Amino acid sequence: MYWFKERIKEHFIVELKIYQVGKSSKYPDGIKYSLICKDLKTERQVLMDNHHPKGHHIHLDDQERQYEFHSTDKIVDDFKKLVLEHFEVKL
Repeated sequence: MYWFKERIKEHFIVELKIYQVGKSSKYPDGIKYSLICKDLKTERQVLMDNHHPKGHHIHLDDQERQYEFHSTDKIVDDFKKLVLEHFEVKL
């Protein structure tokens, strides 16, 4: 399991949770995760998660799109890139 939570630049909250679960139809990769960066002033967010029934996906504010899972390392790298692009904040 991996868990990290931090407040950044006074108004961003970042929380990363990644943990192994048994492989199943709900979690065929055996991984469950939720990575979020939220602007506490504007409520804008970058969120990556893989809950059932949606599978791997990304939320950018109110927009949602599918995400192609490769590895947990890549999830974290992709999340950092999205936060930099969306908020201009480097994690």
